Parts: sequence; structure tokens; C-alpha cells
Amino acid sequence: MQIPTIIDVEASGFGSYSYPIEVGVSRRDGARFCRLIRPYPDWTHWDDNAQKLHGITREHLRQRGVDGHEVCLALNEFLANDTAYSDGWVVDHPWLIRLFARAGVTMAFSVRALEYVLSEAQMELWNSTKNNVLSQFNGHRHRASTDAEIIQQTYIRTHASNNPAVPIQAVING
Repeated sequence: MQIPTIIDVEASGFGSYSYPIEVGVSRRDGARFCRLIRPYPDWTHWDDNAQKLHGITREHLRQRGVDGHEVCLALNEFLANDTAYSDGWVVDHPWLIRLFARAGVTMAFSVRALEYVLSEAQMELWNSTKNNVLSQFNGHRHRASTDAEIIQQTYIRTHASNNPAVPIQAVING
């Protein structure tokens, strides 16, 4: 089994004026990437409901966020022409496009919907399996890198459930 690289993005809100504030990746080889993104001066939209969900404040971004240009270069290096999959492609992909366009950097990797690599059997098991994985992450904050890891672990477990001859620990450990 080839484990997919998973990408997740947290944003300032949920609508068309929102912008990315954190990106997290769980690469197929187990390496992790996470960066807070300092908003550009013209990125002003903020939704308090989104903040309640991810727990990232504007002040925290101002203090700890990394320049968007640097984040784009680091992501390109980390993903090196790979394909990353998102369970929220319809919003994550446009947020990444917004980030790379504003930074003036060409995206050197592709982002696709997770559904491209899920079988029908995996889709049927997805929600219950993800809830099980989430219960093992109790107390962990809703953040991009944690979400990427949860999605990747859910993929692994749904795949293993459909292939009982392969022990789940062998799949996780590669």
C-alpha cells in the first residue's frame, strides 16, 4: 500500500474573503510539516467562529506567523513535486492558490481531493474510522498538522480494514 501525503489548511474564516493562516502536511514517509502564516497587510477578514474552531488568534499569527513567501518556499522543498491530498480540497486548494499567488511563488506540487485515492469500501468506513482515530487524539487541538495526521491515519486504517491479510501495524510502520 502506498500511503498518501496529506495536506490540511486552517483559515481566517469560511467564506471567499478568508485566507490561509496555517498549513500542515503529513508526508507519506511520516515526515511532518507545520507553519503558521503571518497574514499579509491586505488580508484583513477574520471570523471569530473559525478562531473558536482552530484556536489561533490574530495576535498569535502576528507574533509567531512566518512570512507567506518563506512558507511557500518551504512547502515546495518539503513536497518536492509530490501530490498531496486534502479531505477539504474545495477550500484548501483555493487557499493554497491564494497564498502562492500573493507570495509570488509557483507551486511545485499538486493538491488533489482525497477521494481520488479512496476506494468505495474505504469511503463507507471513513466516518466511523475517523471518529475512532479522533478519540485517540483527545485533548489535541484542531490544527492543520494534527488534522493531516488524523486523515492519514484514517486512510491507513480504512485500507487495512479492507485488506485483513495485512496487519495494521505493518501498514503503519511501512
